[in-house]
Amino acid sequence: MLQENKITKKELFIFVEIHRDVHSISKICRALEVSRSGFNKFQNNKTTERKKKDQWILDSIPEVRKNRHKRSYGSPRLKVELKDEYGIITSERRVSRIMKENDISVNSTKKFKTGKEKSERENIAGNIVKRKFRVGRKNEVWVTDITYIWTSEGWLYLSSIMDLFSRRVIAYDIGKRMTSELVIDILTRAFLLEEPEEGVIIHSDQGSQYSSREYSNLLKKLGLVQSMSRRGNCYDNAVIESFHASLKKEMVYVEGLVTMRYMKAMVFDYIEFYNKERRHSFLGNVSPIEFEKLQKKLVLG
Repeated sequence: MLQENKITKKELFIFVEIHRDVHSISKICRALEVSRSGFNKFQNNKTTERKKKDQWILDSIPEVRKNRHKRSYGSPRLKVELKDEYGIITSERRVSRIMKENDISVNSTKKFKTGKEKSERENIAGNIVKRKFRVGRKNEVWVTDITYIWTSEGWLYLSSIMDLFSRRVIAYDIGKRMTSELVIDILTRAFLLEEPEEGVIIHSDQGSQYSSREYSNLLKKLGLVQSMSRRGNCYDNAVIESFHASLKKEMVYVEGLVTMRYMKAMVFDYIEFYNKERRHSFLGNVSPIEFEKLQKKLVLG
């Protein structure tokens, strides 16, 4: 029977395994002219191979997580990292199971709070973006925000600007005070670095820094179009807020309480990692810079 149909024993044993709930194993084995002991050996080997691969995955996860920025990688990113770095092809579900069985968890998020901002809003713009966070080209929409970072010497304020197309942080600055000058300086830097065409939309919340007369005048001078989230609606600027949350979860809370100087160096290091190495599921599990390179090839293609 094996020679006539050129079916391997392994394929027959797989057939037995699939149909074992319909007929008894012994009956199927007799019909296919294979031994029950052979099927049992096949099952044992299969279990052994599965355990070996589980162990291989388990041993490789700490290697991936040696990079302090990858300690927060969950099963989706670890699955891709294991394939690219170690040639391990597996499923997200399997990685998740192995992590759970071995008590491997991602970094938890903590939150710092400060007093609410109280200042007069001068120039409030409408919401042009309207949560349409997928855009078709580079320098079409920028998003910006300020976040608080606590250090052993007091608060630091990180102002960032991100290009929605590639999720790349195109410019950032850190100050000891949350002022209009902070957001104006970073906007000027982003403009000089990117040299975009006129009409780029820049989206922010309604904070006093973004609604100041100085900021509004600079936007007009640079030919940028202002867009603002609705008041008190953080989801309207979710992408940049998500970046700041990742920075805190994957770096700030991992490093703990450090000096301002050290924190500034760590922020620089993290943003370099975020732009050049960190995999983004939104971008197909490649980094922002790699995504921009791939898109450029497609255009030139």
